[in-house]
Amino acid sequence: MSHINQFAAVAEPSIAVLGAGAWGTALACVLAHKHAEIMLWANEAETVAAVNQRHENTPFLAGVPLPETIKATAALEDLADADIILMVVPAQFARPVLAALAALNDKAMLVLCAKGIERDSLQLMSDVARAHFAPQRLAVLSGPSFAADVARGLPTAVTLACADVETGAWLATHIGTAHFRTYLSDDITGAEIGGAIKNVLAIACGIVAGKGLGESARAALTARGFVEMSRLGAALGAKPETLSGLSGLGDLILTCASDTSRNFSLGRALGEGDKAETVLGARNSVSEGAMSAAAVAALADKHGVDMPICRAVNSILSGDAGVDEAINDLLARPVARENDEMIKGA
Repeated sequence: MSHINQFAAVAEPSIAVLGAGAWGTALACVLAHKHAEIMLWANEAETVAAVNQRHENTPFLAGVPLPETIKATAALEDLADADIILMVVPAQFARPVLAALAALNDKAMLVLCAKGIERDSLQLMSDVARAHFAPQRLAVLSGPSFAADVARGLPTAVTLACADVETGAWLATHIGTAHFRTYLSDDITGAEIGGAIKNVLAIACGIVAGKGLGESARAALTARGFVEMSRLGAALGAKPETLSGLSGLGDLILTCASDTSRNFSLGRALGEGDKAETVLGARNSVSEGAMSAAAVAALADKHGVDMPICRAVNSILSGDAGVDEAINDLLARPVARENDEMIKGA
């Protein structure tokens, strides 16, 4: 029986966004053009005041006017009656927030929109959420999407993954718009893997840009990075077609080619000689790739998957290797057949 049966009599579901960073705010903008009111939960009083009083999220998405129908709150209790909740709290901070939410709301569909892997547990966000929410209440939203583009209503297409097709279709009618197209999938793991790993690979591509190694090198790194994503995805049970779609290859292409990406710009700074702690300390938003790199490397170890690019990024971020050393190690890898590498991880 589909989870949506409980909503059969709900003509207009109540929708909330949990997390008021740039991405959460952008999603609230999409929803606000379709629904009468959107509740946006923020952890910072400054953000709540800015959204409610100036209709702009000045700390995280400055310069983008917000619909007045977005109402910010710092009280998690205000989400207790929501029918659909988009969870956009960064991956490393999600677990306690999800636990608190579960104690307040035992009915809502939870759409996971944060891209990352929890470092301590090596779990995807859906695994973290399942500790508190029934699997049939979970979905994943992921794909190539910069927050500023989405908030301004520029055309975007994403993957909406849900184990139950009927539930996914119901969610799509309330989340998607003409300019924010949702393509349905039943592969939750695949949708999450793409979103998490592309952030690490974007740091690598940013390093290439910062070192001035050229567009050919960046393209090669992106392509080989996709192989690494596919290897780990296969080990975790993801479908190849998901990884070659919007939430995998699509997101990888976008994030690995633009300074608009926080992860790419972090990599560029590293390539230019800056220290990771200096760059990250100057930012008020999370570069998820820096937070997930160690978890990706650990998952690769756990499943015996060869991921040299992701390992190199983790080595640089952890201080175990310098940028030049990591690049030289990658260039010194033995020659192998391209297809054999993809299949066997040689």
